[in-house]
Amino acid sequence: MCLEYFEEAVNFMLQHPKVKGPGVGLLGYSKGGDLCLSMASFLKGITATVVINACVANTLAPLRYKDMIIPELSYDLEKYTITESGFLNFVDIWGNPLEKTNHQSLIPLEKAQGPFLFIVSMDDHNWKSEVYARIASERLQAHGKDRPQIIYYPGTGHCIDPPYFPLCRGSVHAVLGQPIFHGGEPKAHSNAQADAWQQIQTFFHKHLNGKKSVRPSKL
Repeated sequence: MCLEYFEEAVNFMLQHPKVKGPGVGLLGYSKGGDLCLSMASFLKGITATVVINACVANTLAPLRYKDMIIPELSYDLEKYTITESGFLNFVDIWGNPLEKTNHQSLIPLEKAQGPFLFIVSMDDHNWKSEVYARIASERLQAHGKDRPQIIYYPGTGHCIDPPYFPLCRGSVHAVLGQPIFHGGEPKAHSNAQADAWQQIQTFFHKHLNGKKSVRPSKL
């Protein structure tokens, strides 16, 4: 993946007449989340970043930006398990980002100019989202940066969609073509999606508009 592709998108948004500026906010989920972390770390014009159940390291493919390459986090496909329903559980296949062999895959969050909000599902069966958010927080503080905002949602699976979307406990992976287990319980997940929607809007209004609150959604 080439970060210049996403840099072009940021520059397009910053020049758009309906974009207030001087910066933009990023919202990313899963693999899109670690892409947002990389964008915030290397690109200009990023004011605030929200990631939903994402890794703190670059994943799935090397990331290129100018003359720099960030390798992907290591993984071992033999460590997957199969649920009673026949879904693949990939949560244990990923290497530890803090191990020496994976250090180069870690995203240098401390280079980012704006604040972070991490949305973390406690029943995520795709990523160890809670662990990654903690690593991100410790790394930022170790470099003298502010502690990120982290919101934990018990009983919720990987797919935190907008409010009133049905719970997606499993789906066919777009790349692997295999049924993947995501986790989550209906009531807890539904409540989390409604709350996260408001939390994300409040975060962006605060850091992009300078407002401390936002009117409740009509959804």
